[in-house]
Amino acid sequence: MAANTPRSYCPINLSLEIFGDTWTLLVLRDMMFSGKRHFRELLQSDERISTNILADRLARLVAHGLLTKADDPTHKQKAIYSLTEPAIALLPVIVQIGAWSSRWVPDARKLDAASRKFLRELQEAGPRAWARRMDELRALHLGQGA
Repeated sequence: MAANTPRSYCPINLSLEIFGDTWTLLVLRDMMFSGKRHFRELLQSDERISTNILADRLARLVAHGLLTKADDPTHKQKAIYSLTEPAIALLPVIVQIGAWSSRWVPDARKLDAASRKFLRELQEAGPRAWARRMDELRALHLGQGA
């Protein structure tokens, strides 16, 4: 099987081949909810991603069209990453993964109180609030509706 040939053409498999590893959704989470857009910012997560893994995931997300990478106009040696529309469309999925974990994974109860409150409010706010956040991300990352 060639490296670019999917294991199957099942839509779930195809999705997981893009963002189903340990780190990719965490990178997207940090961009969506923490406003992180630079490599160094993305290194600063509780999960402590290594530099080589982060570089690989960012390159993969760019290659699959979930992120774009551009020179940062404020610093010659920095790049700025932006979410694309397909990545922004994952926001409700990421919220629902968090909701599932909050309900079914016992260790989720160990999350700090502020983060638990934020997650609960986001989950309870529902699709209208998610759509508003997606519009905010479009304005920030795509320049739409700004």
